Amino acid sequence: MMLRDELPRIITETLPGPKAKEIIERRGAAVPGAIRCVYPCVMDHAQGAIIEDVDGNRFLDFVGGVGVLNVGHAHPEVVEAVQAQAERYFHGMFNIVTHEGYVALAERLNALVPVRGEKKKTFFANSGAEADENGVKVAKAFTGRPNIIVFSGAFHGRTMLTMAMTSKKAYAKGMGPFPDGVYRAEFPYLYRAPGHMSEAEAIDYYVEKLETVFEECSPADKVAAIVVEPLQGEGGFIPAPIAWVKAVRKICDDHGILLMADEVQSGFGRTGKLFASCYWAEAGCAPDIITTAKSIAGGVPLSAIIARAEIMDAVPGGVIGGTYGGNALACAAGLKVLEIIERDHLCERSAELGEKVKARYRKWQEKYDIVGDVRGLGAMVGIEFVTDRETKAPATEFVGKLIAECASHGLLIENAGTYGNVIRFLAPLVITDEQLEAGLDIMEAAIEKLA
Repeated sequence: MMLRDELPRIITETLPGPKAKEIIERRGAAVPGAIRCVYPCVMDHAQGAIIEDVDGNRFLDFVGGVGVLNVGHAHPEVVEAVQAQAERYFHGMFNIVTHEGYVALAERLNALVPVRGEKKKTFFANSGAEADENGVKVAKAFTGRPNIIVFSGAFHGRTMLTMAMTSKKAYAKGMGPFPDGVYRAEFPYLYRAPGHMSEAEAIDYYVEKLETVFEECSPADKVAAIVVEPLQGEGGFIPAPIAWVKAVRKICDDHGILLMADEVQSGFGRTGKLFASCYWAEAGCAPDIITTAKSIAGGVPLSAIIARAEIMDAVPGGVIGGTYGGNALACAAGLKVLEIIERDHLCERSAELGEKVKARYRKWQEKYDIVGDVRGLGAMVGIEFVTDRETKAPATEFVGKLIAECASHGLLIENAGTYGNVIRFLAPLVITDEQLEAGLDIMEAAIEKLA
């Protein structure tokens, strides 16, 4: 049987096993402790949704490199595409020479991405943070305005600008002062809306909170962009309600502000559509700029910034670009990833996986008082744990124990949320039904044991 079809199994008496333990100790001596080692897993090889470690333990991966592996670990066709490109050339800086892979991938994305406008343009960077920083540059260049609005719960990266944009300041401890001109509104976290509001009342409340920013922080005519994750990642896997997005789109249109969708984690089939903002476009509120990364190239570093030509062409020469942006190996991988997603109907598979996961989580919600909320889009699903359903006090300690308990049985899961009390589902979309059930069984057994 191929590794990609296997189920999780732990064969060592302890985790990490002896070989993994030695490497983790070497890691501790060679790598800063700030880059924490949470899991007792040292990869040897991986396929699909299964990682085999250096001791022969098999882990089922519900984290997917934090949303990077929608087409799975080491997809054979992506491996082949990268190998074929490597035989021709690795790199040519795009400011110096043209390579067709960059152009071809930009053309494909321009044809597929739901941003406003007939004619679109794309350029590439290396990471999600770089994409977000460049998206802001593009918005400022086009509007000639200095400020942006971001949201509570937002995560946009760890560069100086994106640390300022990111809500949780644990990611930026001791790093100030931060760039000016970044203002924050409250994200529509409906589960934690104040009082006992209906959904419609809550949306009105959060729209009002956004408009308050124009009064208290920056006049609307000084705002270049409003930057939104269609489904917050680190913030706790919270989908932006479409009614709220429509209201934000109208605010942007009324004031000449660009709407930027940060799809770093939600792109490439994760939410049941190629991009989460496809749902926005269907509702008539498409964004002006999309930034994306993570699963774009199956694990090879790459990110993209996409907007209509009129916006992109406003950027002065030299302001955007970089040595490695749109590297040839990454572009080869990116073209193959798009082909696989389309051919193998991975958006449809994502929707199907999401339904199965949510159905199981909702059963747990009925059975275990510690489960507070279940939410998501497609196969980007969050389950929030609370110690008390009335007060919604976060069960942060419980979630830490849950992660460790699942890992001890060969399942890798990861937390999210302001309080670290949400488990995010980011398994590769190529996971088998049998693997999915095995993983959910491990997780339920762990909840039962700990709750």
